Amino acid sequence: MNNHPLLHIVQNIKKLTEIADNYDTPCYIYSSERVQSNAMRLNDVLKKYFHKYHICYAIKANSNPHLMKIMKKTLPLIGGDCSSPGEIYAVKKAEIDPANCIYTGNYESITDLSLAIEEGCYLNLDDETSFDRLAQENLPTRISFRLNPGFGKGTFSQITTAGENAKFGIPAEKIIGAYRKAQNAGIQNFGIQCMAGSGVLTESYFPKLLTAILKTTNKIEEELKIQFDFISMGGGLGIPYSDDEKELNLDTVFFELSKVFYNQYKKNDSAPALWIEPGKYLIGDAGFILSKVIGLKDSYKNFIGLDAGMETLMRPALYGATHRIYKVGFHGDPIGTFDFTGPICENTDRIAVNRAFPAAKEGDLIAVMDTGAYGFAMSHNFNTRPRAAEILLEETSHRLIRRRETIEDIFSNCHV
Repeated sequence: MNNHPLLHIVQNIKKLTEIADNYDTPCYIYSSERVQSNAMRLNDVLKKYFHKYHICYAIKANSNPHLMKIMKKTLPLIGGDCSSPGEIYAVKKAEIDPANCIYTGNYESITDLSLAIEEGCYLNLDDETSFDRLAQENLPTRISFRLNPGFGKGTFSQITTAGENAKFGIPAEKIIGAYRKAQNAGIQNFGIQCMAGSGVLTESYFPKLLTAILKTTNKIEEELKIQFDFISMGGGLGIPYSDDEKELNLDTVFFELSKVFYNQYKKNDSAPALWIEPGKYLIGDAGFILSKVIGLKDSYKNFIGLDAGMETLMRPALYGATHRIYKVGFHGDPIGTFDFTGPICENTDRIAVNRAFPAAKEGDLIAVMDTGAYGFAMSHNFNTRPRAAEILLEETSHRLIRRRETIEDIFSNCHV
């Protein structure tokens, strides 16, 4: 518990008791200060090593407009990485210019693609057949395609978004055909995008990935005489989810990336911009779930039952993901190992399994860490349970940025 950036908040039992009393539990809590510092740290290292660059926040990680407004205030030119009409809507609510955004769907409908064009997003197509569908309706003036370089990396196999088992992108050996088709249709402005994984903490992976991307862009440039506006590496920047994981050294990562990039392109205005699409790096460690111990059970295993289950945080059940869990206030030494479970009628309803933990009692407040990304975004209504509230901490104050859902809300579209 000695190295988490929100440790000072989790130890403040008075503040978190006040929040629990005001807003009830479970709830998602976000640190405005941490969101700002994450954004500035990333921007500063990009500015240090790249002549032209652009950050598109991955909206899928957390689409709360209040949080995106913090990013926009910190980095006025930030864009969004959108993958649905709803995410474009969220971008506009946050007052981020859709013209600064990239739209990357997969198996996209004409309706979705047309909306992205209408809103001015830079369209990034997952497949050549996407272009064929689009050509029947409305072609934009600029386009990019998503490259699958044949390999990928992720914390779990389910979030490795490239390689032979991935549903995403165009294989490197086929992508020239997609650009040729677009060029023959009159498109003149191009980018290229490659999102090959998620949650990567291996620093050497990123220059390896960029080398593979540039090998493909070089072939396209030579054969089709295309000059790319940008080359996007997608996301992939990981965060530690346990105390024994080491955080990425961004300076090392982007220094090595700049060597690879400018070995192929001269460092001037004619070079493409490097685009990146981070999600969890910006928001993941800025949020946590505040939950309450509802009951303790001594069975074949020892259970700590929380009011937050897999409906509040899906990642452990979906991926087997690990999240640090702290007792609010004084954490103390472990007295045994416990499974943390919630109130959902599924045996996969586990926030953690066989976790060493100190003595706990009913009513204790518990913090489930690093849930800012893919926490609320993946929460759901299974067992007809309303979704949690979201709270923003700003210096010494706190405010509600999404009210707790009610049972009536769940049934608001059922006109009986």
